[in-house]
Amino acid sequence: MPTARPRLSQQLLAECAGTAALLCAVIGSGVMAERLAGGNTAVALLANTLATVWALYVLIETLGPVSGAHFNPLVTLVLWSKQPLAQREPARAATLFIVFQLLGAVLGAWLAHAMFDLPVLQTSAKLRTGSGQWLAEAVATAGLVLVILRAPAGKASALVASYIGAAYWFTASTSFANPAAVLGRMLSDSFAGIAPASAPGFVLAQCAGALAGLWLAGLFETSLESTL
Repeated sequence: MPTARPRLSQQLLAECAGTAALLCAVIGSGVMAERLAGGNTAVALLANTLATVWALYVLIETLGPVSGAHFNPLVTLVLWSKQPLAQREPARAATLFIVFQLLGAVLGAWLAHAMFDLPVLQTSAKLRTGSGQWLAEAVATAGLVLVILRAPAGKASALVASYIGAAYWFTASTSFANPAAVLGRMLSDSFAGIAPASAPGFVLAQCAGALAGLWLAGLFETSLESTL
């Protein structure tokens, strides 16, 4: 017997809660890592990476059946654009997904601060800018979109978490790859933060990367005619 499709309200709650939990994990683990690493940035980044990877895997596994576990406005837009026109969800639904993802990112940052007895309301002073950082964000986002679109059924959670963990280390930007993550981390003057002045460059690079990832995924698609 087929299961009932989750209501839009349930999907929005999943996107908000999932994005909040993801940002809480990213920022909270960064705070903890910085406190315990004794000034060793590599150790702090490794701890931050592991916490993010594990949290992302768990969140995709648990909330994926509800909303698809996008937690990322660009992922929402890419998946929406890939739907056949006759079956495409109304643009309003995609817009609401993005609104609730951004809300979740803010709430996740605030929750992390509250847990570590930090001022809840703050903004980052950590500048992340320059052509290398922007290129890194484009690469990170392109790879993320490609992995999501090419992941075999049932393996997206492991593949996405593994990719993000790797991209933390092979990209100069430590792989934000998510405008919602930029917003949440912009509101945290911590190890994981990004200054508001650096945010527009990151988001623009991520948008370019998402388009590149969508294009690359399209190159691997095969039609029925091409396989005959």
